Amino acid sequence: MASMGEQNGVVSTRPVMADNRSFADFEPAVKKPKRNKFAFACAILASLTSILLGYDIGVMSGAIIYIQEDLKINDVQKEILMGILNVYSLVGSCAAGRTSDWVGRRYTIVLAGAIFFLGALLMGFATSYAFLMVGRFVAGIGVGYALMIAPVYTAEVSPASSRGFLTSFPEVFINGGILLGYVSNYAFSKLPTDLGWRFMLGVGAIPSVFLAVGVLAMPESPRWLVMQGRLGEAKKVLDKTSDSIEEAQLRLSEIKEAAGIPQECTDDVVKVQKRSHGEGVWKELLLYPTPAVRHVLICGIGIHFFQQASGIDAVVLYSPTIFEKAGITSSDGKLLATVAVGFVKTITILIATFLLDRIGRRPLLLSSIIGMVASLTTLGFSLTIIDHSHEKIPWAIGLCITMVLAYVALFSIGMGPITWVYSSEIFPLRLRAQGASMGVAVNRVTSGVISMTFISLYEAISIGGAFFLFAGVAMVATLFFYMFYPETQGKTLEEMEGLFGKFFGWREEAKKLKMKKTMEVSGDGTSNGQIQLGNTTTK
Repeated sequence: MASMGEQNGVVSTRPVMADNRSFADFEPAVKKPKRNKFAFACAILASLTSILLGYDIGVMSGAIIYIQEDLKINDVQKEILMGILNVYSLVGSCAAGRTSDWVGRRYTIVLAGAIFFLGALLMGFATSYAFLMVGRFVAGIGVGYALMIAPVYTAEVSPASSRGFLTSFPEVFINGGILLGYVSNYAFSKLPTDLGWRFMLGVGAIPSVFLAVGVLAMPESPRWLVMQGRLGEAKKVLDKTSDSIEEAQLRLSEIKEAAGIPQECTDDVVKVQKRSHGEGVWKELLLYPTPAVRHVLICGIGIHFFQQASGIDAVVLYSPTIFEKAGITSSDGKLLATVAVGFVKTITILIATFLLDRIGRRPLLLSSIIGMVASLTTLGFSLTIIDHSHEKIPWAIGLCITMVLAYVALFSIGMGPITWVYSSEIFPLRLRAQGASMGVAVNRVTSGVISMTFISLYEAISIGGAFFLFAGVAMVATLFFYMFYPETQGKTLEEMEGLFGKFFGWREEAKKLKMKKTMEVSGDGTSNGQIQLGNTTTK
């Protein structure tokens, strides 16, 4: 028959055209779904909470110069004031998991904004060091809530095709907040000393107002709704935030399975087991974890630890000090150089958001951390040269500034956003809120320790030695990520549970999953019911 290919004695039952192309070759290519605009808007609104932390980090780097001058505080008080907000935020992040399971992700975001608003006002009106520390405590609780809830909410409303892009938004807004803080420093630096730093800190309350208004347009997380038995509302949210009706149905099915709700149950409101407020979750996470949960927990906590232990907050918070050590002496010069740091961080994080779902988490993470090792080592070298020289060395100063900018760029292109994306998507639904809050707690404690000891550290081992130490930590992180972290790009949140649990053996599991998906797409060698029995081309 003319429609049957017969070559090399092998018969194929697939119809073949005259030029040896099958009918399948003429089928139109499947178009990539457009980015879901509703999910995009929800992610932006939720991620506005992250501006609060970013602004505080950025503004304190410059405000501390004027606070130290106005309140006459010493270096120990200075570094405690700089880093204590990160420790205070531990209270917020620990409480956020239970709060979000109790009142929902949406109202937890409102609570985060309200608490930070109060803290910013207290800092702006502070009349003494003790008063300022009270404001830092209140603002820190708000920051802890914001850091935990933004990536969790975004991961839960995002379709799998753009989850990396959307879940990186919190880090984008942290960087945007840092840049705003740097700009605020420069803008208010011309005011009298006693007014300048108060304006710098006080205007941080403004984003909280926009957040409270914007959250009214946000839906509740579909996963939280299912955990409450509100299937009808969850279905409506999933229909709006998915790329297709089929995907919405699949996501609902997976969430129902994770929540222990029978698939045949289609009522708008159902009764679920009362585990939505965190009962038994801590035991499952810490006391009796399965191998998969243990692997997830190590990865979730590990990436948060290494993100901060590699020194990013030391560079961002103390950049004026670093530039002063490099040879920039004028206040305007230091603040302008610091603005450049914020600008580079913001631009590179925006680039990273478009790469996460194209290149994948793992390649970006590994290339980022390797680049950080190189830039930290070179920064330590250049600062050591300057520290041991009795005169200005232009090339070393230039190299130092370049390496600071290179380091923050390399951090923001991978390590920065992937920490929040990865840790928010790997925890199974039943453990997600508490697991994410543990990761944030480790992140903030590590950041607080680095921030509150950096001055003491560089006075003990030199400024160059401090960055050699950070480079060593980043080298350990490189090995840790390479060995234990599987790729999660394109995986559904519930599907990822199969990738974890074997530690060193996750690569085999990833291969099996890839092969299974390939077989599903190709029909395990079938195409439209027509079986290819052999090769239709002549060798």
